[in-house]
Amino acid sequence: MRGQARQGLRRRRALSAAAALAIGVMTPGVLSAPQALAARQDSVQRSLNALVRDDGMPAALASVQDRNGRTRTYTAGVADLATGAPVPVDGQVRIGSNTKTFVAVVVLQLVAERRVDLEACVDTYLPGLVRGEGIDGRRITVRHLLQQTSGLPNYSDYLGDDVRYYAPRELLATALRHPADFAPGTSWKYSNTNYVLAGLIVQKVTGRPLAEEIDRRVVRPAGLRHTYFPAPGDASIREPHPHGYYRESADTPLRDITEIDPSWGWAAGQLVSTGTDLNRFFSALLAGRLLPSAQLAQMRSTVPAEATFGPGARYGLGLVSRPLPCGGLSWGHGGSFPGYETRGGATDDGRAANVAVTMQVTDEAGRRNLERAVDTALCR
Repeated sequence: MRGQARQGLRRRRALSAAAALAIGVMTPGVLSAPQALAARQDSVQRSLNALVRDDGMPAALASVQDRNGRTRTYTAGVADLATGAPVPVDGQVRIGSNTKTFVAVVVLQLVAERRVDLEACVDTYLPGLVRGEGIDGRRITVRHLLQQTSGLPNYSDYLGDDVRYYAPRELLATALRHPADFAPGTSWKYSNTNYVLAGLIVQKVTGRPLAEEIDRRVVRPAGLRHTYFPAPGDASIREPHPHGYYRESADTPLRDITEIDPSWGWAAGQLVSTGTDLNRFFSALLAGRLLPSAQLAQMRSTVPAEATFGPGARYGLGLVSRPLPCGGLSWGHGGSFPGYETRGGATDDGRAANVAVTMQVTDEAGRRNLERAVDTALCR
């Protein structure tokens, strides 16, 4: 995932309009004495320090769960470049496309309840809604949506500079003004439009808002105390959190874009959470506590996705597998949202790790460093 371009959740020109505060260029590499000591002792702390020092991230946070369920949290950098406030331990961040896994779980629960069929076409649930150049909802299945094989164009590639509330159907309409990328089922390409449609199907089938279904079907059963779907118009982050930043170019100052209307992400990327909650969620999912075994097996049935997620990566139904350097696979997703980037995963033997930084990763080296930090946490 090359930052927002790879995740598909980038608002390129809109970010400067959304920025609330321009500040001077940060001085990287300033670590407190306790952090410096920890860096000599702990490989995870060293990797976070490097993300701040070498990659210029204002802050980095990590939550690591071992095989016995014990959790350790880490921070580096500062939460607020204007005040120098410390990074809150396990602070909330915008988790971007990790939202897709939550939505996929809800859809697969409905599959288990025989209220949704993975092989049914989109028109079964949203008749006549999905039409365009090379686009026909009678040929696109629910599975195509969840596995990113529909060929639907990515609406977030075409949003303009206007930072405001977007209704889900407005996002869909933006995508449908553009031609299909390929015929359904013939290739793979990451598109946020797939998950907007999945969210609309959830609402049509259940008769309830997507946010409510995620909360009652996933957040509460998994015991996620710091995860929520922001209400319309809510641009804030509720609990202690590091500020999120954006830089227009290498020679411009960082801008604080913590408060931003997240509705343009909706089912593709609107959730707020913490590293520990994400670890708990992915661990509960892999342990079979959120889906019956048949639906979990479908979710873990993957196709190659290296072009977006890196070497050896494969995409299931809203779930990504990545090979670990110490052997085996991690399962997760990752997310990118203006001001924040998250990577993480869980293993079948109970390990889990999530790392977040407070600026989007826009280059290949930065992406590798962030993913290396996750690998370090999972393989130590």
